[in-house]
Amino acid sequence: MSEPLKEGLRDEVVAAIKTVYDPEIPVDVYELGLIYEINVFPVNNVYILMTLTSPSCPAAEVIPEEVKQKVQAIEGVNEVEVELTFDPPYAQEMMSEEAQLELGFM
Repeated sequence: MSEPLKEGLRDEVVAAIKTVYDPEIPVDVYELGLIYEINVFPVNNVYILMTLTSPSCPAAEVIPEEVKQKVQAIEGVNEVEVELTFDPPYAQEMMSEEAQLELGFM
């Protein structure tokens, strides 16, 4: 696989993730800083390491599954693995400036 195609697929993965929102916060999970890592492997397998705003988040089951479904729907994607971690724990500083502005933190 050529690198530009792989990079393009990563951009599509990010775009798909940006359509997933925490039900309690009007900002997508990417801008919130919940996505720690995105890897696209040579056979278009995608690995996403993410966290939630809190281990007791009411959407703990829903958000990772929605991320997986949105990424799986991208044409050309093979397998998708979404791993949830709380290390390091989520902190408000992980948000993008855009998210902080949207939520009134700046």
